[in-house]
Amino acid sequence: MDQELKAEMKRLTALGLHQRCVEGGLEKAAALTLEINRLKKEKKAVICAHVYQTPDIILGVGDLVGDSYKLADDCRRTAADVIVFCGVHFMAETAKILNPGKKVLVPSSNAGCSLSESITGEDVRKLKAEHPGAPVVTYINTSAEVKAESDCIVTSANAEKILRRVYEKSDKVIFVPDRFMGANLAKALGKTPGKDIILWKGTCIVHEQFNPELIKVYRKNHPGLAVLAHAECPSDLIAAVDFMGGTGDMMRYVENTDASGYLLVTECGFGELAKLRFPKKNFIAMCRLCPYMKSITLESVLAALRDPSYPEVTVPADIAAKAKVAIDRMFELAA
Repeated sequence: MDQELKAEMKRLTALGLHQRCVEGGLEKAAALTLEINRLKKEKKAVICAHVYQTPDIILGVGDLVGDSYKLADDCRRTAADVIVFCGVHFMAETAKILNPGKKVLVPSSNAGCSLSESITGEDVRKLKAEHPGAPVVTYINTSAEVKAESDCIVTSANAEKILRRVYEKSDKVIFVPDRFMGANLAKALGKTPGKDIILWKGTCIVHEQFNPELIKVYRKNHPGLAVLAHAECPSDLIAAVDFMGGTGDMMRYVENTDASGYLLVTECGFGELAKLRFPKKNFIAMCRLCPYMKSITLESVLAALRDPSYPEVTVPADIAAKAKVAIDRMFELAA
């Protein structure tokens, strides 16, 4: 084994990676991260890594790490020529909209999203026709086409804040596409679904399946447990937890509290990252894997960087222009 590879293995170990949390072993991962990081410099590339990615991607090659809002905000500021987005396709579209002159790559053709795929631009146009004058507030987990039909974009971290501001000028709001998040926000805002907040039928395949009855079992077995859930979870589960929010909110909650244990009800990658960031805290497993997020691997990141003909993320100029207005409105209202 050469010295460079040994040094890379040592670097990864110091970051918290170990044989058990890296598929194929640490030596294989180190060989891949070495080459990826070399190519990043050569191609003036930056790697965005969503918190649902695996630890070897986040820690080994990730330059910008965070939730959807943070990554969108970070992408606005990058000076890189190439953005490799280790997330799902709608996130990469957002990066392209904010960086029309940069090359944007998603290192997997399977990095879709059940929530994004639940609604089309035509669906939004029909909702607007049915509720004339009602502003469309759209969760970021949507295609560029849907964003282009929207008045403002939100993330799980800022949706409640932005909706409160929108309701200052409107009695009725169309919120798409997550019906569970919409119902949870309606409760927080004192709004009635179907009356003053119009919801769509979309759901996330990860968050829709959690069982609230299990939380009772966990609390019984782990006294003092803090239960945190993502806002995409069904309302009956949210009623049983201590905190609801986006992944960034959840990470800050863990950082600023001292519970006997933490149950993180969201995608498994977030729990892995939390364990690495807070090794002295106790985390209880209750998670589900996102097949779309997990379709990205170190090997696929390397393949995307190596291949000059790798397919780029593209957004038609007219759609991008309209979608950017709604995205910029998010940054304005979230400030």
